[in-house]
Amino acid sequence: MGRKPLLLLAFLPVLIAPSRRPAVAVGRISHESNSFNPARTTLADFDRRTPGLADLERLAEGHDTLAGIVSGAGKYGLELYPTLLAAATPKGPVATEAFEALVEDMVRRMRQAPRLDGVILDLHGAMVSEAYPHADAEIVRRVRDAVGPKLPIVVIHDFHANISEEIVRLCDVLLTYKENPHIDTRERGEQAARIMAALATGRVRPVQALVKPPMIYNIVFQNTRRPPLAPVVEETRRLEQDPRILAASVAGGYQYADVEAMGPSVVVATDGDPDLARREAQRLADMLWETRKQLTLKLPDAAQAVRQAIEAEAGPVVLMDLGDNVGGGSAGDSTFLLAELLKQRARGWVVTIFDPEAVQEAVRRTVNGSFDFAVGGKTDRFHGDPVRVQGRVRSLHDGFYFEPEARHGGQRYFSQGLTAVIAVEESRPEQPSLLVLTSRRTSPNSLHQLISLGIYPERQRILAVKGAIAPRAAYEPIARRIIEVDTPGLTAVNPARFRYTRVRRPLFGLQ
Repeated sequence: MGRKPLLLLAFLPVLIAPSRRPAVAVGRISHESNSFNPARTTLADFDRRTPGLADLERLAEGHDTLAGIVSGAGKYGLELYPTLLAAATPKGPVATEAFEALVEDMVRRMRQAPRLDGVILDLHGAMVSEAYPHADAEIVRRVRDAVGPKLPIVVIHDFHANISEEIVRLCDVLLTYKENPHIDTRERGEQAARIMAALATGRVRPVQALVKPPMIYNIVFQNTRRPPLAPVVEETRRLEQDPRILAASVAGGYQYADVEAMGPSVVVATDGDPDLARREAQRLADMLWETRKQLTLKLPDAAQAVRQAIEAEAGPVVLMDLGDNVGGGSAGDSTFLLAELLKQRARGWVVTIFDPEAVQEAVRRTVNGSFDFAVGGKTDRFHGDPVRVQGRVRSLHDGFYFEPEARHGGQRYFSQGLTAVIAVEESRPEQPSLLVLTSRRTSPNSLHQLISLGIYPERQRILAVKGAIAPRAAYEPIARRIIEVDTPGLTAVNPARFRYTRVRRPLFGLQ
């Protein structure tokens, strides 16, 4: 395989008096950065919170990692000290001024803590900034400099993390989500709290091993609910039943970040047993490598996929617009599927397009007013041309919605901004063709994105969804069929569409 040597690291725990609860700082700066997207992510793109202790009980009600950390703190006797919590929808690399402002804010708050016995960092793992290709490692480096070499640091990463030797060296334990779609985020937060409690009280002496098989694990195959990846991820769960293993993680990697660490990773953390960490990390990496013959791309283009959806015996048929995966940093305004649905005179479809200009046109026309406007294809040159749509303004909405179930990422509250629903010309009243126009890019991880607009997705014939694996947690229960579509765009699934300059080579799956 041409593998690099294993990385093994051990940190000595800081012993604290048993009479008090360990004080643990919690921070989040999370972004999945698409290197090929020319639009930089600015400070204004980040949702920033600095919750007080009184907010923690409310935060524990959710399904994300933070909810798990708060819940776990109660179970395992930690006293949390929240610092900065910041996250932004995936887009291009983070602008330097935004990165510096966010990290400075979080580190400053950690320095101001009256006492600290540990730090839990909730970082995506695929953040790229203008100055730092592996921005997550730079965050951990600055936190390590601030808290010193002995204070334990636990890092939580997304499943799509590109993990480097540097970040493993800088922290005590690194663990990743096990599931994609990410519906185990709360569980991973609780796991991090449990590990931190053992670290801060000196009950464990962690050692980590990192192995990176030389391959791209294409996002199309990163569904952890089915082969080839499911058996590998299930093995990490089995390993964690061994009390000697603190965490066993497999990360699929994020192929749209042109960085040296791009690709899948295995990290195994044990309690003082470097041989065990090394052996199991290598075994899991070998399992990943052995699946490579199953990673062959053969997907329909937009015209073929729409034809298949029209010919399907029953709906809804979900068309996954892989080239415009909002959750992967794409524009959200691709028109390739919309153009084909109109060209092939499909009926009963729903397409969502990010187009604030078109939303304002709908507002100007008012509800029930006629609509005739060119929509989509306005952000960049990668996602098709604007498409003329004629119809009427069916409804206008504030764009807020709530997801009560555990869905991808565990998020509950969403906003797609001012939103217009257009009933396209020649629609049938019982199953209309509907264009949803939004003012904010929003990953389609919840059916309530449509239900909140008065659209019942299970009644529609065709649903165009701008995503890859993430939307499946919401859409699989209602879909009669899901067709993955090889559309162009900044998240196109074929790596040959992109020019990589920083990744290590050779990598299986990359010419």
